[in-house]
Amino acid sequence: MRIPGLGNAADNPKHVTPGDDPEHHPRARDGRAPNVMRIGEWVPMRQHRDEEEVDFAIVGTGAGGGTLACRLAEGGLSVVAFDAGPYFRPLEDFASDESHQSKLYWTDERIVDGENPLQMGSNNSGKAVGGSTVHYAMVALRFRPEWFKTRTLMGYGADWPLDWREMWRYYDQVEDDLKISGPVNYPWGPYRRRYHRRAHEINAAAKVLARGAEAMGIGWTPTPLATVSAPHGDAPPCVYRGFCTLGCSTNAKQSVLVSYLPRALKAGAEIRDLAMVGRIETRNGRATGVHYFREGKWRFQRAKNVVVAGYAIETPRLLLNSANQEFPDGLANSSGLVGRNLMVQGNQAVWGVFDEEIRSYKGPPSLAISEHWNYDDKGHGPFAKDFFGGYSYMSQGPLPQLWANTQASAHGLWGEALVAEMQRYNHVAGLKVVSEYMPQERNRVTLADVKDQYGLPVARITYSWCDNDKALNRHALKFLREALSAAGGREVWDQGDDTCHLNGTARMGADPRTSVVDADCRSWDIPNLYVCDGSVFPTVGGVNPSLTIQAVALRTADRILARRR
Repeated sequence: MRIPGLGNAADNPKHVTPGDDPEHHPRARDGRAPNVMRIGEWVPMRQHRDEEEVDFAIVGTGAGGGTLACRLAEGGLSVVAFDAGPYFRPLEDFASDESHQSKLYWTDERIVDGENPLQMGSNNSGKAVGGSTVHYAMVALRFRPEWFKTRTLMGYGADWPLDWREMWRYYDQVEDDLKISGPVNYPWGPYRRRYHRRAHEINAAAKVLARGAEAMGIGWTPTPLATVSAPHGDAPPCVYRGFCTLGCSTNAKQSVLVSYLPRALKAGAEIRDLAMVGRIETRNGRATGVHYFREGKWRFQRAKNVVVAGYAIETPRLLLNSANQEFPDGLANSSGLVGRNLMVQGNQAVWGVFDEEIRSYKGPPSLAISEHWNYDDKGHGPFAKDFFGGYSYMSQGPLPQLWANTQASAHGLWGEALVAEMQRYNHVAGLKVVSEYMPQERNRVTLADVKDQYGLPVARITYSWCDNDKALNRHALKFLREALSAAGGREVWDQGDDTCHLNGTARMGADPRTSVVDADCRSWDIPNLYVCDGSVFPTVGGVNPSLTIQAVALRTADRILARRR
């Protein structure tokens, strides 16, 4: 078949075809999708007509939606997964250029306010097939078991309607699917089986964390990472290029783009790239499909079930924008909680200069970690805890442009002072937290009056720290300063206002009055509408959320398939 603008794939299977521009023209079409593991190659893709009622329309192809699409398709269901972003080929489309790789981020206009407005874009959300996993830092950590029942067991937050023992089995499955590279024995939490690949060798920045932790009398370990340390299929081992958070150009990183989505395609799922879903249609109390914009016009895909997996900003935006006469306050919103309880995680850091060369950009950015303060609930002496929750902290490896931006924005350097500081780049090391902030109803996503390029209301994001968040920040920065100094750092300074990750806004629960979805991620109000991403988190924990999002997605798929049987 000759495809306009792309040439003939059969005549030219191993080379990029003319006019193949993923940011402006869909790649997944005409019965094929990119083979992301081979340069210029394609794989067959089942396609559905818009008027054909598919079993599941899934909005988003990241950690939640992409993982769910794979499991449902392998279970025999017809699946169409939509993504507003391009379908990138990492081996061909990713450059070792920080500015160029900003194409991976969701940088559409959003309005931020509140006492502590959030930085959006590169640190928080992705716009590509595979979602934020295409540029995430690959840190693969499990929740502490007590975090699934923080209200009952620890006196704060809200309980999850899930049991940690069941989640442990799904964590096992995700770690197996992604071939996580990690230590032989992980020092925190209940027993778990060994990781599937050896831990990565630690770099000089990670050795700084190790020295500091040992000097402070706490444990540390190589970080479990979703990038392979030994070959896996067509994926080579990590070459420590250092561009992990800007897109892995070798496919060592096991993003959803290179792990679950190829399996989904093989099982019969369809992926539609550059397809912005703007509204979910309902009739007689049920979802009937999605309106989406692709190739210059709005279309409507019929579906028996709809899953929203757009992450904690776009998910509530879509649910609220789908309000109609039947659901005037937005879909799944009888509790009034759609968009509320937005949670981020603290990402504060301390930085210092060392006499020896560090060159922290060599390797993945977080090669060593301590979860001590996730599991020590009281602390002691000058580090006694006066807050709920906890935090992990990791070594860091900022690339040059990011480091210059950090010096300008967080350290206040400019001009000659900035140039002089950049001369010491190879001697700098830092420690950075992922900390647990509290759910608050006042932190929320609403619709603004401003419209975007699709004519849809822009998201307004309101965020403020509470007293508990501020107390945690003080503790973390104080401890990190001491640890970095103990490791030999000098001229230590704080980066005190950074945040990462987005969760909440469509929380799961056991009571329809206080939650948006049930334990199976199914809307209380609309029985064939699901939410499956970080939006469903009742609490956020002190670790990166991706592994938990994917474990929840696998569990949700199993529950759907069991119900269907």
